[in-house]
Amino acid sequence: MTSKTTLTISSKNYSSWSLRGWLLARFAGLEFEEIMVAPDSADMRKELLLLSPSILVPCLNHDGVKVWDTLAIAEYLNEIKPKAGLLPAQRAARAHCRAICGEMHSGFTSLRGALPMNLKRTFPGHKVWARALDDIERITTIWHECFAQYGGPFLFGKKRTMADAMYAPVVTRFKTYDVKLDAACAAYCKRILALPEMIEWIDEAHKEVEDIDELDMEF
Repeated sequence: MTSKTTLTISSKNYSSWSLRGWLLARFAGLEFEEIMVAPDSADMRKELLLLSPSILVPCLNHDGVKVWDTLAIAEYLNEIKPKAGLLPAQRAARAHCRAICGEMHSGFTSLRGALPMNLKRTFPGHKVWARALDDIERITTIWHECFAQYGGPFLFGKKRTMADAMYAPVVTRFKTYDVKLDAACAAYCKRILALPEMIEWIDEAHKEVEDIDELDMEF
């Protein structure tokens, strides 16, 4: 008898890593039960405030295997659900996809600090820190290169991949903080936010009662 498949996540309002892991599992078509860790947990609060040296969520338990870290989860899901298309079919495109996912995973620290994920708030006319603007420019450059090379509507063509899951929280940040984008990037953001999975996640985020003051203030 196989063990129950679970995905441990934290706040749907604040946790960008939880959103990535959840989207990856949903894109893969994996059935799972959510286990929520309260954001007022001391360890989870450190993660959400970028004060923790490690990321504890999301964590996937499947068939007796425990996998944490979003990139590890993405690669594991690609192994067990290869037909889901989390990675592109062509070798060069797969390498490109892994590269930009890795860049999101390990970089853009100024953006994370300046524009924390917060789905319940909007800050019209928000002034973005200069160093975060460099991250925004790099992200939109990545997007444009993908659109030019693979033709859209998603980053690697007609099918959503792990790259779209990895960059989805950035889309929400751009909306929350009223980041001005060119037409192609704005259209991509609209497309991601219109995904049924994103609509479901955001609806659930708005139902959360816990607030973290440090992430609700206007910077």
